[in-house]
Amino acid sequence: MDATATVTPFSTLIRTASHEQHTEAETTTFMGDLLGGRLGVDAYTRYTEQLWFVYRALEEGAGELAGDPVAGPFVRPELMRTAELERDLAHLRGADWREGLEPLPATATYAARVAECAATWPAGYIAHHYTRYLGDLSGGQIIRDKAERTWGFTRKGDGVRFYVFEEITNPAAFKRDYRELLDAVDADDLEKQRIVDECKHAFALNTAVFRELGEAFRAA
Repeated sequence: MDATATVTPFSTLIRTASHEQHTEAETTTFMGDLLGGRLGVDAYTRYTEQLWFVYRALEEGAGELAGDPVAGPFVRPELMRTAELERDLAHLRGADWREGLEPLPATATYAARVAECAATWPAGYIAHHYTRYLGDLSGGQIIRDKAERTWGFTRKGDGVRFYVFEEITNPAAFKRDYRELLDAVDADDLEKQRIVDECKHAFALNTAVFRELGEAFRAA
């Protein structure tokens, strides 16, 4: 084995290699306007709708991957978000929230790619798992705080339950454990590079959703 292959932990490699794409997603006009309080609760609701399509794809495939040697260790029940998203949408849209719910074109593309990886490429699934859940535990908390203060949701209550991980009492420790899982991924260097590339692609897919949301909701 090439000794240099173990110099940089994979968790560090995947974070630094995707930094540019991560920053691009975070700094889109839509996210800036949302966090800046320049958009209404309707924009937040539409964003939550898009998340539901992505997480449904991410979590519907999780059961089949639970025993997979590569992706299995990442399938953690305490991370699952679909049920919380559905509670939020019932609060935001009403009991018939599913009626007329459609993904944006970019969201449909994103969800389809997640489902494809879940079904055919467990290592690629890890890339989407990483970009979503670690983002929820980190930057997602900024969105929750802003939503609570801007639109008056009860703290960690209906409307923002997606961002509340009740079974994770120490997010910092959980994220450390998650990085250790990444460092222990059973993949050779070529496959790890493919995971990194898929991580970049995941951020690009997310950015495309933000851009379409930005076209639909322009701040005054």
